[in-house]
Amino acid sequence: MMNLKPSAAEILLWLFVLNLGVAFGAGLYEHRISLPRWLDATGAHWSAEAARQDDVGRRFWGLVNTGPLTLLTLASLYFATQATGPLRAWWLGAALVALADRLLTFAYFIPTMIRLMQSADSPAAVETALRWARMNHLRHALAAGAWFAALQALSWLRVKGNA
Repeated sequence: MMNLKPSAAEILLWLFVLNLGVAFGAGLYEHRISLPRWLDATGAHWSAEAARQDDVGRRFWGLVNTGPLTLLTLASLYFATQATGPLRAWWLGAALVALADRLLTFAYFIPTMIRLMQSADSPAAVETALRWARMNHLRHALAAGAWFAALQALSWLRVKGNA
């Protein structure tokens, strides 16, 4: 009879996969739905008021993603180094890509959005918002890459039967 009790590493990997999926999906949603409220389609105007009204950083990202994904990424770095074979490679790859995303988020995306939320509609604010939006594509790619690698790690966990 197989052991149905998951290990801490298995639970962590499942949580990592789930949180990465939420991060990727929510990032796409924010880019397609929220961002156009803040920055008009022509890139001519920035609405800090709309960004402050939405306040997605404190209402969503901070609670659901910023803290939890960062902790899950750091824990994954540890547990991935304890794994072996393809599971280790995929999980470590996912954790390293997620770490790059976390570093970009804390170093660029969060501080820039905080400044933008305090900025008046000006050519400088519009240029900063446009750069933020363009850089967001990189963040989407990192989130997707980490998520797909973590899903692959999860499949190896199931094949291997251990973590």
